[in-house]
Amino acid sequence: MTMEEGRDVNEEYTQDGTVNIKGKPILRSKSGGWKACSFVVVYEIFERMAYYGISSNLILYLTTKLHQGTVKSANNVTNWVGTIWMTPVLGAYVADAYLGRYWTFVIASTIYLSGMSLLTLAVSLPSLKPPQCFEKDVTKCEKASTLQLAVFYGALYTLAVGTGGTKPNISTIGADQFDDFHPKEKLHKLSFFNWWMFSIFFGTLFANSVLVYIQDNVGWTLGYALPTLGLLVSIMIFLAGTPFYRHKVPAGSTFTRMARVIVAALRKSKVPVPSDSKELYEHDKEEYAKKGSYRIDSTPTLRSLDKACVKTDSNTSPWMLCTVTQVEETKQMIRMIPILIATFVPSTMMAQINTLFVKQGTTLNRHIGSFKIPPASLAAFVTVSLLVCVVLYDRFFVKIMQRFTKNPRGITLLQRMGIGLVIHTLIMIIASGTESYRLKVAREHGVVESGGQVPLTIFILLPQFILMGTADAFLEVAKIEFFYDQAPEHMKSIGTSYSTTTLGIGNFISSFLLSTVSHITQEHGHKGWILNNLNESHLDYYYAFFAVLNFLNLIFFAFVSRFYVYRVEVSDSIDVLAKELKEKTVSNVVNPKD
Repeated sequence: MTMEEGRDVNEEYTQDGTVNIKGKPILRSKSGGWKACSFVVVYEIFERMAYYGISSNLILYLTTKLHQGTVKSANNVTNWVGTIWMTPVLGAYVADAYLGRYWTFVIASTIYLSGMSLLTLAVSLPSLKPPQCFEKDVTKCEKASTLQLAVFYGALYTLAVGTGGTKPNISTIGADQFDDFHPKEKLHKLSFFNWWMFSIFFGTLFANSVLVYIQDNVGWTLGYALPTLGLLVSIMIFLAGTPFYRHKVPAGSTFTRMARVIVAALRKSKVPVPSDSKELYEHDKEEYAKKGSYRIDSTPTLRSLDKACVKTDSNTSPWMLCTVTQVEETKQMIRMIPILIATFVPSTMMAQINTLFVKQGTTLNRHIGSFKIPPASLAAFVTVSLLVCVVLYDRFFVKIMQRFTKNPRGITLLQRMGIGLVIHTLIMIIASGTESYRLKVAREHGVVESGGQVPLTIFILLPQFILMGTADAFLEVAKIEFFYDQAPEHMKSIGTSYSTTTLGIGNFISSFLLSTVSHITQEHGHKGWILNNLNESHLDYYYAFFAVLNFLNLIFFAFVSRFYVYRVEVSDSIDVLAKELKEKTVSNVVNPKD
């Protein structure tokens, strides 16, 4: 794919087809860049504070306030989180096809805020929650009424609908502020997702430390009111940056374009594909230039789809004849699916942070003097680890690897994801060993049947939390950049939604595995691996199962990534940066520093 020849380029304006809020060409010097991104990043810091302020401690609210058991509460958390990460597919579709990213985001954020406000009411009003109960086995307490559950879950899932429009578009809006056709801006874009993740996790850190402490020790009302207020402030900050944003114009229904290619290819399944790609149907370059888009040349992969652009007769129906560009866009989205599937398992591992990892923490000694550590606050170490690793990665690791690979990114996105997958396998091996030791100490001190506190510090769980942050610095950052970067120009929001979809499916898989393993291991009179009393459970076996699952997934990822073909860049900016890197390396060799 190359920039169209003959395109009228004015260096004062952006060259990637972006426009201002009124749909007119936009000056580079007056828009975009880190200036525009600052408003987007500040919004996301507060939004992450709001989201993780709810999700990090949700399992404890469900067990202590709504009186649900371990398996049921854990599944309710993962089902909700799964929905949170699945709805972005719809939001991305609406943005790419009809409303654009900005207006989809604005509408969705108001829905998000209304859900947060209703949720704050649900945890505040005594009439909307069951009476307080001090039974050790919460399943013996009075259950929440249908109305109370309806209000609480109604608020949670209203919030989920709102995030469906914000999550796939906010990072995409940020990345859109850098012009691929300007080498300097392209260089900034290569670091954007590193610093994006670095910045927004400050909100996560605040949620996992301050907010969970407030929820556990001050009250749920204040603990939920603060992130709701923060979300309101963040929306106002985002709107304040409107004059500086660059916008991509909606290009029509993404799914319809892809469906036309598949249908046309099937209808002409017996038609041979010509060996010369120039015989395939395509528009003139000038037509793409007028629309501010790019023509994509034919590639040799997934050749069966090329039948969609074979000219057969006078039938030019869009469901019978597609352009090469349409076919190649469809190919790009399909090529990413095996990589998408390979990220389901690590997303399932991440679901354990706010469920079983937190429940483990409740069984351990959480005191430092008179201060009692909220178990959910250990997730703050995931954030701290990620923040440190992102800085080290961007400032040191990339520069070191550039000397060997001559790649402006240091290593490829798939290599970065692969390192994250290796660490995920290690995490579950360590988690299994730690849990086995915790159960051994529980037996030695006779607190198995009583479910009492195990005389071990909660900090024995730190390695699995810290390594989870390290894995995120490799896998999660690379994943969001990979799906954004590899998606066609007019399908960036849909591409970004791939990275959220994997988190959603991972949470649903977690719910399925938790319920299935719990049921199977309790058959034939066995106690089971996952019970309300974790001292009688065998989470060590469950984590060992996850370790095996991670290893098998790593093999699958290595196989599919070996055959993955990266899409061609829309501009020569990467080539320019790579050339500069090589020249710099040669210069250092010829003229070494004294």
